[in-house]
Amino acid sequence: MNNFQQDYMQIPPITRAYTTACVLTTLAVQLDIVSPFQLYFNPAAIFHRYEIWRLFTSFLFFGSVGFNFLFNLIFTYRYCRMLEEGSFRGRAADFFLMFLFGGTLMIIIALFVNLLFLGHAFTIMLVYVWSRRNPWVRMNFFGLLNFQAPYLPWVLFALSLLLGNSVLVDLMGIAVGHIYYFLEDVFPNQVGGFRILRTPRFL
Repeated sequence: MNNFQQDYMQIPPITRAYTTACVLTTLAVQLDIVSPFQLYFNPAAIFHRYEIWRLFTSFLFFGSVGFNFLFNLIFTYRYCRMLEEGSFRGRAADFFLMFLFGGTLMIIIALFVNLLFLGHAFTIMLVYVWSRRNPWVRMNFFGLLNFQAPYLPWVLFALSLLLGNSVLVDLMGIAVGHIYYFLEDVFPNQVGGFRILRTPRFL
């Protein structure tokens, strides 16, 4: 038990908080404490009935315990942690700002498309940013495919297509991830470029 607690506390704080919230939300649904109908992104409920929590819970529920849940949770934990311990090491506020930026942009997009849960799209965003910042890393996907890291989001997109899942979710994650990557890593390094996403001091 002590070893588990030590390992748990060694997880970077933002990764620990987000993945824990995802697990607890799923457990609450499994135990019938809450219903998915109370969690999904519903603009009418948010703006007319002031169910503000849906802005957050729509990112925390990956579905009932099963393949999709485990797949998303593992990918979320892995790439969130690698980002926080890698390019965001010592920059927790900047990492939190990425969460805020990505989540806000996804909510705005979701107002115009019919998406109920945004957690998978958020995972794809994390994967996309990590993959673009680690372009030379070689990936092996289930022992079947070998490719460079930047292709990983598109491999996941193809997998969603094969499994019959909504590829709109993957495309949203890729698009938001690319916007963040462009604003943070590309545009500031161009002639006349500058950082648009400046972390507020209070973070």
